[in-house]
Order: sequence, then C-alpha cells, then structure tokens
Amino acid sequence: MSKWYYLGKQNQQVQTVQTELPALVQRGELSPTTLVWTPGMGPWTPASEVLPALFQSSPPPSPPPSPAGGGFGGPPPVPQGFNQQRSHEIEYEIIGDDLQIVEIELDPGETVIAEAGGMNYMEDDIHFETRMGDGSQPGGGFMSALKNVGKRMLTGESLFMTHFTHRGSSGKRRVAFAAPYPGKIIPMRPSEFGGEIICEKDAFLCAALGTEVGIAFNRKLGTGFFGGEGFILQRLRGDGRVFVHAGGTIVKKELRGGTLRVDTGCLVAMTSGINYDIQRAGNLKSMVFGGEGLFLATLSGHGTVWLQSLPFSRLADRILANAPSAGGTSTGEGSVLGGLGRLLDGK
Repeated sequence: MSKWYYLGKQNQQVQTVQTELPALVQRGELSPTTLVWTPGMGPWTPASEVLPALFQSSPPPSPPPSPAGGGFGGPPPVPQGFNQQRSHEIEYEIIGDDLQIVEIELDPGETVIAEAGGMNYMEDDIHFETRMGDGSQPGGGFMSALKNVGKRMLTGESLFMTHFTHRGSSGKRRVAFAAPYPGKIIPMRPSEFGGEIICEKDAFLCAALGTEVGIAFNRKLGTGFFGGEGFILQRLRGDGRVFVHAGGTIVKKELRGGTLRVDTGCLVAMTSGINYDIQRAGNLKSMVFGGEGLFLATLSGHGTVWLQSLPFSRLADRILANAPSAGGTSTGEGSVLGGLGRLLDGK
C-alpha cells in the first residue's frame, strides 16, 4: 500500500495509507486545504490539488496512485512559518436587522456545524448528518464522543449537533441559520482573541467544522448562584468562524485593566483574560427598590466583552407578566378600549 502523510493538529505529521484517504475525508480529518505528501512528490501540497477526486460527490472515488519514483525517505519539512488552519474556511452573509439570519457559503467538501433545529434553509448538494459532538476531534473514538455528549448535557443543549456538508462536485452552495429570538448574530474568530471565547450557554448558533464547543465552569460559588449565567458557560475554541446570538443591540467593550459593572443577564461573551465576579448593587435600599436586582456582574482585566441590551430572560418575564392565560395582567395596550374591546371580541 502507498504511504501518505498529512498535517494534523499543531502541524503534526500523520501517516496513513492510500486506501484510508476517503474515510479521512468523510470524518473531516482531511479537508481541501490540508497539506499532504507522498513519496515521489516535491513539497507539501494542499490535498485539493493532488487529490481533487476525493472532494467530489459522495461516496468519494478511490484516490489516485502515488507518483512514481522517490519511494524512499520521509516527508520534507513543513514550510517555515506555515500555520495549518484546522477549521474549514467559510464565507458568510448576515441578513436582516433584528431577526437575523446568517447565510453560510460552502465550497465542495466544506462543513458547518450547528445546534439541532437552527437551520433555516439550504440549497441542493448540501447534506446534513446528526452526530455526537462537534467533530473537532474526529480521531478521538467513541469515548471522546461520549465525553462531549456529557458536556452538552451539563449545558442543557441537545446531545447531538448537525453537520452540514457541501457534497457536490463544483460551485458554491448556501445554508442558512436563523436566530431564535429578536437580537443580533455576532461573527467571531476565537484565534483572534487568544484562541478561545467564553459565552453564555445558549449563545452558540453555528461554526465552521474544526471549532471545539466545550464548557467552562464558574469556579466562584457566588458568581454561579447570582451571576445570571449559572455555573456552566460555553467555551468556543478554534481558528474558524463562529456565530453567536444575543438579544437586542450588541455592544462590544475593550477592557485595558479597568472595571465594568453590568446587569447580570447582559453578558454575552468575553475573552479568557476577563475576570468575572459579582458585587452587591449598592446599599440595602438600592438592592430592594432600585430595580437592578440584588447583584451586578463585575468584569475586570484585559480583553474584550460583548454585552446585550435585551436578555431573553428579561423579554420572557415581560411577556409572562402581560399574559392573562399565564397568570399575568394585561394592560390593554393593543386597543384604546382595553378590556371592553376584548369583551366585544369574545376574548
């Protein structure tokens, strides 16, 4: 069997055989931009240039034979300064204003992952598959997938994630994901913020394949109980595009050693250099009658913070407070007749 090499995580050289190449493509370990080499080749070359047939329609055909000659020796050194991108490189467009959709554009062989139920529409040649985990560690085996499922159970999310892949042979195809409630979709790239972003546990919408969707724990007891985000947050790692959703208007703040106090429900995401804690909201009178709750979130350190103007919990509380069927009190805002108008309508 012909030997092939490809660059895996952290530019690690991984050896495989020719017959295993189609399976590597199916599992997402081998993408069009992955550098590969086999005896007889010159320098490392993107897989799409030497193995174009592997990234056409599914099921992929058998790989071509290895180049003749040069069957001795190992692969050449990785090009100096080369940084292999693990995640698929995707293009996108955000459509809408307050009820937004993000439309992802995929080349053949590219994949985007999303929470179950988040897809809005997709074009022909886009195939989707529900899997355990985010696919960031395709060679981890069953135990790795089981560990990822356990983490997702702690966050309250679905046990599975949906993988959308362009299985066509040419051209670009689009798949779109919709925000679950009024607000904004924020595009991010964790590698631009130290490699990871911490966000509230229901903020993640979708991301390029290769992004690790994990969990982060609030280590401080008080912050977990009163911080508004609970004990468990989501941790997003990788070098590809990720998209998170938040309510209302989004404000991005840069902290350079200062301190920012915010309402406990307004924090959407932060970089790893931010310290997250809580403080009492003033004196006893302010805590009881100030309307800002008993505690405020305190953010300090160096990094970036994303805030939302309308947390979903605040929106839900206002709806329930004005829904008579749920025990709330209607204010009659829809008609100048108020309750009389509803009586005439038979409500």
